[in-house]
Amino acid sequence: MSKHAPLIQDFSLLKQKGLQRVFDCFGEIAEGCLVVDRDVRVVMISDRYAANLGVVPEQVLGKEIETFLPNSLMRQVVVTGKPILLEIFEARDHAFVVTRIPIRDEDGTVVAAMAFALYNDLDPLKPFVDRFAQLQAELAHAHRKLAEARRAKYTFSSYIGNSPKAMETKRLARRAAVLQAPVLLRGETGTGKELLAHAIHGGGPRAEHPFVTVNVAAIPETLLEAEFFGVAPGAYTGADRKPRAGKFELADGGSLFLDEIGDMPLALQAKLLRTLQDQEIEPVGSNRVIRVDVRIMAATSRDLEAMVKDGRFRMDLFYRLNVLKIALPPLRGRMGDLEILCEHILEQIGRRNGTLPRELDRAAMDLLRSHDWPGNVRELENVLEQGMLGTDAHTLTAGDFPELVPPSGGPVPGELPLPVATSLSGVMLAAERAALDAALEACAGNKAKAARRLGIGRTTLYRRLAQTGR
Repeated sequence: MSKHAPLIQDFSLLKQKGLQRVFDCFGEIAEGCLVVDRDVRVVMISDRYAANLGVVPEQVLGKEIETFLPNSLMRQVVVTGKPILLEIFEARDHAFVVTRIPIRDEDGTVVAAMAFALYNDLDPLKPFVDRFAQLQAELAHAHRKLAEARRAKYTFSSYIGNSPKAMETKRLARRAAVLQAPVLLRGETGTGKELLAHAIHGGGPRAEHPFVTVNVAAIPETLLEAEFFGVAPGAYTGADRKPRAGKFELADGGSLFLDEIGDMPLALQAKLLRTLQDQEIEPVGSNRVIRVDVRIMAATSRDLEAMVKDGRFRMDLFYRLNVLKIALPPLRGRMGDLEILCEHILEQIGRRNGTLPRELDRAAMDLLRSHDWPGNVRELENVLEQGMLGTDAHTLTAGDFPELVPPSGGPVPGELPLPVATSLSGVMLAAERAALDAALEACAGNKAKAARRLGIGRTTLYRRLAQTGR
């Protein structure tokens, strides 16, 4: 017989010995152990465990465990066949860390269960418990921050304006807030469509749920489907092994705002329409259907009707979105709001930079009124911030906005052309006469109004008129 002949081993015996050794090790290091049969009668209890529980082993053998441990979970382990690996169990003013596991026969039937009391003092577990509590606190903080990021940031008061058009826009938006139908916000870029979408969500019954935004124009076409509907694990080469939720799933229970909806590819429009009709999504690379409850708000600066005629936008999707429609007026269509908008924006910029809010003189306001504002409120914010950065003066003048000066080199609105004079005093006198004449002309000869326009008292106005020969 070769000395290298294979050794035939009884693997069943090895398994039995290994399990016995594990059991013995637990018995040595644990504070106690016990075993119950399928009827949850005690068939073995260690002396140490019996002492900790205040019982005599011979008196509890053969009895159901609840007779001396009413809150025991051993019956649950026997009935369900599922282990309870770590639990803090209290008995006789002691706190034990207990592990309970089922015992099965060769057919897999649960025939018994055993329990090990690993500790009767929680101090050794304190570092673990503290670390677990810290991780839980950090996770809760991350969830709170994420929830805050997905809450509405603006209210109806954030839409500045008291002109008739602005008030009508806010009225329609407040009405839309209490309804659940899709909303389509239409208007030029920079008119505040996203701001109003935030306000509609925050003013309605879904305010405590997520508000998720997607700028369709900012996402590559190849990624849009995954962005909307999510990705299953390993859906394509390089995909994460964990599932990634899409915007619909993230917005479940709340609102999903689709900015620049007119830029959505036709193929994705069909899938979006199906989602709006069925309130179901199917992640990329998955056969699993997920139910969602999402309110849709969409915005566009495009002419969707013309796009429907050209075949670039689905008619059925257009009608599905165009239920509650709100048209936001351009800034040039509500110039009565310009002054209050400027005041609000200057306050915001000052607060952001830690400085006092600036003011605009009359010539500067006249210049801003003369501009047609193709970029609307967003352009106004940019112009005012540039003007503030260019000077330390508290009051901004027309000269602080050189990009708005007419290219022909003509006079800036509100500024008075000075006639040629031979002396400084002559120039000053001519300028004063021109200012007085302009004020009186603007006020149709009403001297009280002209004085207020010039920022002087009526008596001072009469004296200046006399001094200038007017």
